[in-house]
Amino acid sequence: MKNILIVADIYPPEVSSAAHLMKELAEGLKKRGYNVWVATTYPKYYLPKELEDQKFKLFSDEAGIKVIRIKTLPLKKVNFIIRGISQLILPFLFFFKIKKYIREKLDVVIIYSPPLPLALIGGMIKRRYEAKFILNIQDIFPQNAIDLGMLKGWKYKPAIWLFEWIEKKVYKKADGITFHSDGGRKFLIEKKGVPAEKIITLHNWIDIEPFKNLSQDIFFREKFGLNGKFVFVFGGIMGPAQGLEFMVKVAQNVSDLKDLVFLLVGDGTEKQKIEKVINNLNVKNVIIKPFVSKEEYPYLVKDFDVGFVCLSSDNKTSFVPGKILGYMAAAKPIVAFLNKESDGFAVLKEAKCGYAANSDNLEEAERITRKIYAEKNRLKEMGENGFKYALDNLTVEAAVKKLERYF
Repeated sequence: MKNILIVADIYPPEVSSAAHLMKELAEGLKKRGYNVWVATTYPKYYLPKELEDQKFKLFSDEAGIKVIRIKTLPLKKVNFIIRGISQLILPFLFFFKIKKYIREKLDVVIIYSPPLPLALIGGMIKRRYEAKFILNIQDIFPQNAIDLGMLKGWKYKPAIWLFEWIEKKVYKKADGITFHSDGGRKFLIEKKGVPAEKIITLHNWIDIEPFKNLSQDIFFREKFGLNGKFVFVFGGIMGPAQGLEFMVKVAQNVSDLKDLVFLLVGDGTEKQKIEKVINNLNVKNVIIKPFVSKEEYPYLVKDFDVGFVCLSSDNKTSFVPGKILGYMAAAKPIVAFLNKESDGFAVLKEAKCGYAANSDNLEEAERITRKIYAEKNRLKEMGENGFKYALDNLTVEAAVKKLERYF
């Protein structure tokens, strides 16, 4: 039986698309007969309210998956300089704890990026355990930080140089690299010099089972006082990449539709900024609520009318938001405001499950919002189209089988 280690900076019980993605991968690998370890950070930032004061074990066996949780310096909700220093220390903290708990041979290590510096641990594990190193890239860093203006100006030049050096180093050390869209794979080959034979497109996956046969009496529409409303729901992290202030402007422009509401459920570095924009514009049809647990998330999405996603137009890479997959699994139609480079346009068009507009085109974003609102009789059809697409193309089983080519 092969031993596989997954390294990621976030994992349940923290709530995010990345955390769920890694848990589903761990479960998928275990189901295929592998012995699975996970090394991750100690839960601290994106927790459901009922778990905020809970203490977690540093090592636990969770349904046969062995999880190592590592306490770190602040990584979220701090300024970029502190966050960068914390990330640079991260691989050494992780490696120290992995050596403590894992004594047997490792055959494969799969590292989730971002954060990019954590990927440096791949070379360390490769040397010590003679493991194959697979890098799963979700965001192309530091390019995305440059595009979003987080690394802007002469004072950030040394940081850009350092992160680009790390980027080259980990791409060279990795035995295999995956990216979740064809556009991103092409970018890495053409702009970053990654050999074409080293990188594959590995579409992100979604576990559909939690969205089926929901039997508990959990009703978010009633809980949030939204009975009789037509609700666009967003669940997840509110960060710079989302550019949610654009969504607030869309909401303001459709305020004449008195029963339409945009619901944001989550937290993140941009939450206070979004709240300020809402107050400054006196927008009444946007509501913000705290995170819900992973177990409650399917009930949240199922209870509302349309799933929506937003990506800042400052993004220049072909990122496909993970939330799209969750909406598909829940059989919900989708409205997406995306940067023009995103492969999300192609996914929605192929799946026939909703509409997308450039997130710098307010007029078009308003148009598709009004369009899906007017097409209430087609919501079920669009949702079912998305569900079928996820079932055919986005299962964890399909992803694991593709990953196995590297094993």
